[in-house]
Amino acid sequence: MNAIKETHFNFPGQTSFYKGKVRDVYTIDNKYLVMVVSDRISAFDVVLPEPIPYKGQVLNQIAAGFLKATADIVPNWVVNVPDPSVTIGRICEPFKVEMVIRGYLAGHAAREYAAGKREVCGVSLPEGLKENDKLPEPIITPTTKASVGHDEDISREQILAKGIVSEEDYIKLENYTRALYQRGTEIAKKQGLILVDTKYEFGKADGEIFLIDEIHTPDSSRYFYSEGYEERQATGEAQKQLSKEFVRKWLIENGFQGKDGQVIPEMTPEIVQSISDRYIELYEKITGEAFVKPESGEVLKRVEDAINHAITSVL
Repeated sequence: MNAIKETHFNFPGQTSFYKGKVRDVYTIDNKYLVMVVSDRISAFDVVLPEPIPYKGQVLNQIAAGFLKATADIVPNWVVNVPDPSVTIGRICEPFKVEMVIRGYLAGHAAREYAAGKREVCGVSLPEGLKENDKLPEPIITPTTKASVGHDEDISREQILAKGIVSEEDYIKLENYTRALYQRGTEIAKKQGLILVDTKYEFGKADGEIFLIDEIHTPDSSRYFYSEGYEERQATGEAQKQLSKEFVRKWLIENGFQGKDGQVIPEMTPEIVQSISDRYIELYEKITGEAFVKPESGEVLKRVEDAINHAITSVL
């Protein structure tokens, strides 16, 4: 299948290249980032061996749509989206924290709560909650951005005490985070979804704060289906989720959680196709639009030509 597993481009003005877990990032003239969202897929901090066709396009297009839909709240890094799998934007100096916001007790916060903790990242939680309950109000639970290994919880007080972010900037980040989550919640509701929790990353350029990276994608957010949510909570059923949790579930069922000595299960063409189909389903449910596959052809050439055209005509 025609998927983007890796790229090895060389562009005019290129000053550096970075290969992340799922993205290939080219720096142009030390002013712009060209982000190719590949079809690589990671789970449990491990990049799986087979790429998933259209996965990169799904994530890139969802993020581009949400960045456009929130540009009135906070400026973002995007300059141009020349190809379904590519975003070009201005270079920003990232803040060393990720702003995680939770409207429901799910995921990491639910595990902490079940272990008896009633405080997450310095935020107190009431007694009597069960997993996936709606919180009295959304809470911000920041994490440090680890260059290696896992991100770690940190409180507002620790961030300010350590000088990781100035108080003036941090107040802005909190306000932006709450406003973005509110907008994301409203958009999700129209699609019959609940935006459970999500994360935002911010950076600075020329003294101004910008929203960077992807937002409201199934890789950076957790969604529940609205229909039946209350009934499932009342009966203790698991919530119907819209995220890449199904990939983790398949891996766990086949004996893999990223631990030493574990072997990644075989990704047959049928498995790869089923994951691709699920990502397209995610796209259509989140955006309410039909997914359009690019015209067939050499995918890497298409991407390279689109970026070259953008560099020479737009930047």
